[in-house]
Amino acid sequence: MIQSLYLAGPDIFRPDAVAHGERLKALCARYGFEGLFPLDAQVAGHATGDPRETARWIYRADLGLLDAADAVLANLDFFRGAEPDSGTCFEVGYAIARGKPVYGYVPEGGGLAERIRQRCPQYLGAEGGLDASGWELEEFGLPVNLMLAVPSVIVVGGAEVALQRMRADMDAGLMRLSAAAV
Repeated sequence: MIQSLYLAGPDIFRPDAVAHGERLKALCARYGFEGLFPLDAQVAGHATGDPRETARWIYRADLGLLDAADAVLANLDFFRGAEPDSGTCFEVGYAIARGKPVYGYVPEGGGLAERIRQRCPQYLGAEGGLDASGWELEEFGLPVNLMLAVPSVIVVGGAEVALQRMRADMDAGLMRLSAAAV
C-alpha cells in the first residue's frame, strides 16, 4: 500500500521553495499520502562550509527520503532547457530501479519533440526532426524521454492531477510497480 511519496522536481530551486513544498505536502495529505519534500532534511544544520561535503550530505539525505518513500511524484516539466531537471531524472531512475511506482506530470500534452517545438523553438534546427546542433529529436509521441515515460505514469497537468490519478489507480488496484510492469 502506498502511503508516502517522495516529491521529486526542480521545485527546490524556486524562490518560495519551502512554502511550495508545504503546499505540495498538504496536497498529498488531501489524497491520503504523506509527502516527503527534499528540503525536509534541513541542510543548514549540516553545512560544514565545504560545498562538496554539503553536496554529499544532500545526496545521502535525498536517497534516504527516496528509500523511505513508497512511491515518487515527479515534476517533469522542462527546467533550464527542453528537458526535465537532471537531478529529478536521477531520482526517477533510482526509484524505478528500486521497484517504486513513479507518477510524473508535465503541463501540456504532446510528444517531447512537439513540446520542444511549442515551448523552445530556439532549440530547433532548419530541418523539422533535428535540433539546432543537427541532433535528432525524440519522436515516440511520449511527453518526456522514453527512459522516463515508459516505466512511469505521466499525466498532463500539475501535481494535483497526478495525485488524483495515483489515488484512482491505487483504489482500483491498478498501481503499477514501475520497471516490473514494463
